Amino acid sequence: MEIEPIMAQPDLYAQAPMLDPTYIFLLILIGIWSLVWKGLALWRAARNTHKAWYVVLLLINTAGILDILYYFIWGKPKK
Repeated sequence: MEIEPIMAQPDLYAQAPMLDPTYIFLLILIGIWSLVWKGLALWRAARNTHKAWYVVLLLINTAGILDILYYFIWGKPKK
């Protein structure tokens, strides 16, 4: 049984499109978008004393989707 020689490792940076500055910019943009909506939703959940929603919004990251839904649908301000 012959052992095949180990091939030279390819250049990982050449094969990793996620290191492209465009992708990094988009990732930062999505992070800022999510952070803003998460802050608004958490603030409203705390003001409305929705403890369960506060924990869910804090732990689950959905790029702002769940945060936006809570903010506009379920988190109406108390009067």
